[in-house]
Amino acid sequence: MSHAIRDKTKLVARVRRIKGQMEGVERALEAEAACSEVLRQLASIRGAMTGLTGELMEEHLREHVLAAPTKADRAQGAEEMIQVLRTYMK
Repeated sequence: MSHAIRDKTKLVARVRRIKGQMEGVERALEAEAACSEVLRQLASIRGAMTGLTGELMEEHLREHVLAAPTKADRAQGAEEMIQVLRTYMK
C-alpha cells in the first residue's frame, strides 16, 4: 500500500478524528444524552467513514489498476477491489 504511505499523515489524522467522534458517542451514551444527539453524531461518523473509504478505494484503483505496470498487476488490483466491494456492499 505504497500510495497510503505517501498520504499516511493525512489518513492517520482522519482516523484519529473518527476515533474522537466515537469517543464522543461513548461519552454521550454514558451521560444518557438525547437519542437525537447520539444519532446525529453517528451520522457524522458514518459520513467520515464513507469519505475515508472512498478516498482509499480511489487511491487503490489509481495505483493498483490504472497505473499498474503489467496486465497481471492490473488484474490483481481489480480483483482485490472486487473483493473489497463485495464485503463493503454486505
